[in-house]
Amino acid sequence: MSRRNKNFKQIKNSVSFSLKSFLPTTREEMQNRGWDYCDVILVSGDAYIDSPFIGVAMVGRMLEKMGYRVGMIGQPDIKSSDDIMRLGEPKLYWGISGGSVDSMVSNYTATKKFRNSDDYTPGGKNNKRPDRALSVYCNLIRRYFKNTVPLVLGGIEASLRRVTHYDYWQNKLKKPVIFDAKGDILIYGMGEIALEQLTRAISLGENWQNIRGVCYISKEPNYEYIQLPSHQECLDDKERYIDLFDAFYDNNDPITAKGLCQKVDNRFLIQNPPCDYLNEDEMDANSNLPFTRELHPYYAKMGKVKCLETIKFSIMTHHGCWGECNFCAIGVHQGRTIRTRSETNILAEANDFNKYKDYKGIISDVGGPTANMYGYECDKKLKKGTCDDIRCVDAQRLCKTMHIDHSRNINLLRQIREVEGVRKAFVASGVRYDFITADKKHGFSYLKEMVKHHISGQMKVAPEHTQQHVLSLMGKPGKQTLVDFKKMYDKLNKEEGKNQFLTYYLIAAHPGCEEKDMHELKRFTTDELQMNPEQAQVFTPTPSTYSAVMYYTELDPKTRKKIFVEKDTKRKEKQKQIVVAKDKFCSGFAS
Repeated sequence: MSRRNKNFKQIKNSVSFSLKSFLPTTREEMQNRGWDYCDVILVSGDAYIDSPFIGVAMVGRMLEKMGYRVGMIGQPDIKSSDDIMRLGEPKLYWGISGGSVDSMVSNYTATKKFRNSDDYTPGGKNNKRPDRALSVYCNLIRRYFKNTVPLVLGGIEASLRRVTHYDYWQNKLKKPVIFDAKGDILIYGMGEIALEQLTRAISLGENWQNIRGVCYISKEPNYEYIQLPSHQECLDDKERYIDLFDAFYDNNDPITAKGLCQKVDNRFLIQNPPCDYLNEDEMDANSNLPFTRELHPYYAKMGKVKCLETIKFSIMTHHGCWGECNFCAIGVHQGRTIRTRSETNILAEANDFNKYKDYKGIISDVGGPTANMYGYECDKKLKKGTCDDIRCVDAQRLCKTMHIDHSRNINLLRQIREVEGVRKAFVASGVRYDFITADKKHGFSYLKEMVKHHISGQMKVAPEHTQQHVLSLMGKPGKQTLVDFKKMYDKLNKEEGKNQFLTYYLIAAHPGCEEKDMHELKRFTTDELQMNPEQAQVFTPTPSTYSAVMYYTELDPKTRKKIFVEKDTKRKEKQKQIVVAKDKFCSGFAS
C-alpha cells in the first residue's frame, strides 16, 4: 500500500462546503441525509464539538471527505442503550476515544480528588465522562452489539496507554489498554495517515496488519520487531520497566523507529512503526475541512462548553514539540518533529473568522504545543530522524545543530495583524523563554513583537522549578536562563510603556523534590523574581512520561540510582503551600 493515496489531495482541492453542517449524531439527522446506516461511528468522552482542535472531530471530517458516512456520539449514557444504539451499528468499524484529555487526568486532581468541572461537558459539570472511558465505551458497545464490527481505539488515552504503563490512580502497572478495553485495533500518535489507510483497507476487505501507526493483539510474536520486556517482567522488576519505556520512547519517530512486540500473558501486543508525519500541504488540507466551530445543537441545549471560549477563534500553527519535558507526553503523542502549516493557509483561517457573527476581531491564540517552535526544525532530524543518544534540549544545553530562528514566526504574526477584521491576536500557547534567549539574531525582536502586540496583560512561562537537581530530572533549563529572560521582558515592557506581568507555572512534589527544595524555590521567587507565586500544581504522573517512570520506580532512568519521591498526599500538598504562601520567605523556614 502506498504511503498516501489521493484522498489528501482531494481534501486540499475542496477547501470548504457551501453549507457547513455537523456530522449526524441523531437518527433524524441520518434520515435527513438519506442514510440508513453509517460506515463509521465515532464515540468520544467529549460532547460533540466540531472544531479542528478536537481530535475526534478532525477524524470525522477527514473520513467524511474521503466519502464515508460518519456518525458521532459524544458522552453516551453508560447506564442504558439509548445513546449508543441511536445511530445503529456501523458498517466498517467503531472509532472510540476517551476524549481530548485522558479520562483519569480529566476526572481527578493530582491529589486524587474528583474534579467537579469539565470544560468539554455541556453545563460544565463533570457528570458525563466515565473513568477509563475507553474500556467503558468498548464494554458498552459489546453489551448491545454482539459480534460487532471492529472496535478501533484512538486519541490521547489510547496513544499514551498502548504498552504496559504506570497508572497513578490504581498505583500499579497496567496492561496495554487494548487488552483491558478488549479493542481490536489501536491507532497511536496523531495517526492521520494510519486512519486513512486503515479505513480504506477495512472497507476493501484487505489486510491492515502491516499499516504503520497501528497496534493490535496477536497470538504469535513478531520476531522482526524489538522484543520489549513482557508485562510480567515489568511487574517483577522495576528496572525492566525502565528498559521497556526506554525502547518505547526511542521508537516514536517515523524515520528511525522499529516495530515493537510485547508479551502480555499468553498473547502479544504488536506495535507497527509510526505512520509518516503530514507534510505542509496535508496540514493545510486538514485545516481546510468544513468545521462549524460550534457545539452540536443536540448538546448545546444542555448548556455551553467552556473550552469553546478559547478554541473557537484560535489558530493551531503546527504539530509536535521537541522540548521533551519529562513530565509532558506531547512528544510521545504528537511527535518530536515540528510540522507546520503555511502562512497562506493560516492567514486564510484568520480571515474566515469574519464569517461568524460572534467574532469580535479577537483571536484567542496563535500557536501550538510550544508557540515559538513554528517555522524551523533541525535539518539533520528532518533527514535522519530524532537522535536516540541526545536530546534537542535538556537541562544543560541546546543541541548545536538546532538553529533556533524566530524570523518566520515574527513575519507570520505581523501578517496576521494585517488581516481584515483582526483587532488583536494573542499568543496564549506555551512559549519556551530559553529559546528566545538562545536566538541571538531574532529572539529579542520576537519578544518585542509579543510584548507590543500579542500579550493580554501577562505572559505565561513555565520554569516549573529552580533547583538544578530537580530541573535535571524534569528536563528543564537552569534558572539563570529565566533571570536573563525576565530582564529582557522587563526592559521591553518599560520601553513600550506597558505594565505587563510574567505568570509562572510551578510544580510541587516532582520526583527528586523535597520540602527544602520548595523553600529554595520560594526564596528565589521572592528575592530574584520579586513576586509571590499565586499558583503551583502538584505533580501528576501521567502515562507515557519519564517523570511517571521515576515516580513509580523511585529511580533516575538514566543512572538507575535511587531518588527521593514524595508519595504522601498531605506532604505533596504541603510542598505546594510552601511556594504559594502569602507570607514573605524567611530563611529559617528551610532549617
